[in-house]
Amino acid sequence: MNKIYPSAAEALKGIVQDGQLIAVGGFGLCGIPEALIDALRDSGAKNLTAISNNAGVDGFGLGKLLETRQIKKMISSYVGENKEFERQYLAGELELEFTPQGTLAEKLRAAGAGIPAFFTKTGVGTVVAEGKELRDFNGETYVMEHALFPEVSLVKAFRADQSGNLQFRLTARNFNPAAAMAGKVCVVEVEEIVETGTFKPDEVHLPGIYVHRIVLNQRPEKRIEKRTITEKAGV
Repeated sequence: MNKIYPSAAEALKGIVQDGQLIAVGGFGLCGIPEALIDALRDSGAKNLTAISNNAGVDGFGLGKLLETRQIKKMISSYVGENKEFERQYLAGELELEFTPQGTLAEKLRAAGAGIPAFFTKTGVGTVVAEGKELRDFNGETYVMEHALFPEVSLVKAFRADQSGNLQFRLTARNFNPAAAMAGKVCVVEVEEIVETGTFKPDEVHLPGIYVHRIVLNQRPEKRIEKRTITEKAGV
């Protein structure tokens, strides 16, 4: 089975539709699937619910889909870098399901493991727990959280072999493996594709069984969210 597609647009063809629940890997702008996000924007799919730790920034990442009004709801843990997000949310134009960061990661991981729900202490006694089932275990109160099962996951990895086995690079791994495992269909953007058998078993970060489509993007922008420079005397 050939998993390699000639472009991001071709990789999304036939699987992206209006109203879908879509997971997007990355943390801030680190490890986001830049080409796939652009292709999703260009597809014109609308009324999307996007699962992503962040909502990109103005004009980049998922911020591009907010500008085109293709996202109707975000399921995120931090959205503070996007002014358009703020404007839409405060104006009642965008729905938001705030989720603690660890809980969001577990919602995706649980889905990939086939676990429909789990209990956690995080959020008990706050607005996070409102309307959710509470249960006591060993004298402690826990809130039940449901796993997230996205119809499509868009993921960034550093390298893939032709069977879809993945390697991630450093902190760009972040939410990507969990998002890949959770998706019913997983599309991965990589910087390099190698022959199957190149990786030793211990070098595989995510098995190809979770990957359905691969697209090559050799030169992603990898924009830095905030650049801080310290001037040193004598330099």
